[in-house]
Amino acid sequence: MKLPKPNIAAAFLLILLLTAMVPFGTAIVSAESSDSTLPNWEIKFERIEIDHIEEAVAALDEEWTRVMPHGKSPETPSGATSAWLRFTLPQISDKSALFIDKVYGNNVKAYLNNELIYDSGKDFNFNGSKVFIPLSKSVGGQQLYLWTHGGSKDLGIHGEIRVGQYDELLSVYVKQGLMDLIIGTTLIFIAIVLLICSLFMRKGYFSGGFLLVLIILSIGVLVVTYSSFLPTILGDYGEIVLVFFDVALYTLLPSFTFYFEKIFGPGKKRIVTRFRKFQIVYSVFCFSLMVINILLSYQLDDFYRLMTTSVLGILMIVQIILLISLAFIHANRGNVDAVIFTSGFSIFAFMSLSELVMFYASGQTYQLYWWKWGMVIFVIALIVILGRRFTRNHEQLIEYSHQLEKFNNDLQRSEKMEIISELAASVAHEVRNPLQVTRGFLQILGERSDQKEREYLQMAVTELDRATLIITDFLTFAKPGLETVEQLDVSEELRHVTGILSPLANLQGGVIELNLQPGLYVTGSSAKFKQAFINILKNSIEALKDNGLIKVTAWKAGKHIIISVHDNGEGMNRNELARLGEPYYSNKTKGTGLGLMVTFRIIEAMEGCTEFRSEKGEGTEIIVKIPELRRI
Repeated sequence: MKLPKPNIAAAFLLILLLTAMVPFGTAIVSAESSDSTLPNWEIKFERIEIDHIEEAVAALDEEWTRVMPHGKSPETPSGATSAWLRFTLPQISDKSALFIDKVYGNNVKAYLNNELIYDSGKDFNFNGSKVFIPLSKSVGGQQLYLWTHGGSKDLGIHGEIRVGQYDELLSVYVKQGLMDLIIGTTLIFIAIVLLICSLFMRKGYFSGGFLLVLIILSIGVLVVTYSSFLPTILGDYGEIVLVFFDVALYTLLPSFTFYFEKIFGPGKKRIVTRFRKFQIVYSVFCFSLMVINILLSYQLDDFYRLMTTSVLGILMIVQIILLISLAFIHANRGNVDAVIFTSGFSIFAFMSLSELVMFYASGQTYQLYWWKWGMVIFVIALIVILGRRFTRNHEQLIEYSHQLEKFNNDLQRSEKMEIISELAASVAHEVRNPLQVTRGFLQILGERSDQKEREYLQMAVTELDRATLIITDFLTFAKPGLETVEQLDVSEELRHVTGILSPLANLQGGVIELNLQPGLYVTGSSAKFKQAFINILKNSIEALKDNGLIKVTAWKAGKHIIISVHDNGEGMNRNELARLGEPYYSNKTKGTGLGLMVTFRIIEAMEGCTEFRSEKGEGTEIIVKIPELRRI
């Protein structure tokens, strides 16, 4: 099954959706509305859980601290568990609303005229979430009290308080949270598509595909559950959001390291494998601690947050630094997958490390945002890497198919040659002697005949000689073994061959040029060697046109001697090249095809190989490669 296509399609879908979301997100940021931003508000902290409005109102005015929207927020005093905030609402019209950007605390309540008008109804981490409260025209100019409790070192509001038209603020409220949901659900969808594809993978490739599914699925869940909009949708079931967030994080970290190990190996001294095993153990520990904390009604919440926020955050920084360092090493070695991984991971690492530093520097009040976009970019890089691996496997499969086809062709050719060899040997032995006897009688008759009869008899003798040469070729083809093996000086042998054939080349209007490196020696039969190259050069000569040129070059390459015969003749097309060496195939009028077959067999007997390169009208080059024999 061709698996790269679904992955490419998933990547394309992700890029398309992200491209569509960029202007959408920009519109959210730059959208103008008729709402007004409150210039300030007041806050006071409590060391006991006082959530009654009467007690807050009865407090002295000097206990309140004024806070500006973009100014420095007061630090939560040691031991404080809750905070009261108050501000005066401006004059408003019907169908208005209050929108608070970031509220820190596990539980939030709002009061107007000593009456509860908003209750988050939750007892889970509400840090950095948004509050949206519908208002009526009658509450304009009145003072609103807001109570937040627990879950953060810096209680209160760390954003803006906006009052305006209900429809406009609701649009902003929904869109700001909806962006995370779109990104996250897109990643989850891609993970599902990849999971379906993984089910059809071979066993050897399933693990890599499944790990990528876990990574993308975990990132998608993290992005969705990190949305400040989701707890509002789920209402009393908001605790589930934190559970899914933590489980996704515990799954992502070891899966990510495992995927890196699958691609680039265990690393020096198996450092990646060891770190991955430690991560698995720690993730199981965190998951078990989470279950115990839930069963104990969150009595271990402080310890749980320490182990899963502070300690795990440090481990994440170590993981990022370790893997990015190893990826740079592999990329420096020219590994293309490492270059892609490093590029995507560098963007993600830079965004994540920067935000983690800001998160801890702000006392864990900084709202993480850019990490999700870094993750999206990195996911695209991971999908590209997986697609490249599938592509390489596909190309390797095609290469194996070509090799198998070539092997089958060679096998068929070998079987054909074996049959022809046996037939040639038997025919040659049986026919050669009668031909020689017939030739002798014809010569005797020629001596006693008149001129006209003598010409006919001479033509008959010539054809018998031609038949004898064909039979000789048959015998050579049938028995290409080298009867007498000796040390051959390649340069001397080629000079002898070209000396014999130069007159023939001159008659065709061509010349033969030699460029022979001295000291080239091979093992073989001098007669057979000459016969092979006479056949090659004769074919080149017969292909020449006016101003023909044949270049014969010989040189040493490693442990082999390379001989090139290059002519500027008429050349051959692909079909003709593919049929060279087939029994009885020849593009010459009186050719039998035996010459090249004999040549191939002789060179094979010398443990050599032959390669043809040719283009129609551009000439032909024959390259012969024979093992070298070092001269003693």
